[in-house]
Amino acid sequence: MAEFVKVAKVTEIPPGKRKLLDVDEITVALFNVNGHYYCIEDVCTHDGGPVAEGVLDGFAIECPRHGALFDVRDGSVLSMPAAVPVPNYEVKIVGEDIYIESPNDW
Repeated sequence: MAEFVKVAKVTEIPPGKRKLLDVDEITVALFNVNGHYYCIEDVCTHDGGPVAEGVLDGFAIECPRHGALFDVRDGSVLSMPAAVPVPNYEVKIVGEDIYIESPNDW
């Protein structure tokens, strides 16, 4: 059974914004897209660079280095040059608190 870690309050991440967090020695990005929260690892699977500082357009995050697109809902690849999905983590909201699936459970 997955362990969940409290990482933020819903008030900390307005719609259309993101927050970078270090959880279990892994940097993840937590996104608020229209009031729904999604979490992916902050890594482009194309070259290992950070992806979360890129432009967020709806559910798509664009890697700022080479333009690969990923879906923040599940980490899937939306365009090349990446071919491997980004790890994603389940998100739970309990009251005003945001919890994510512990990256150590992968």
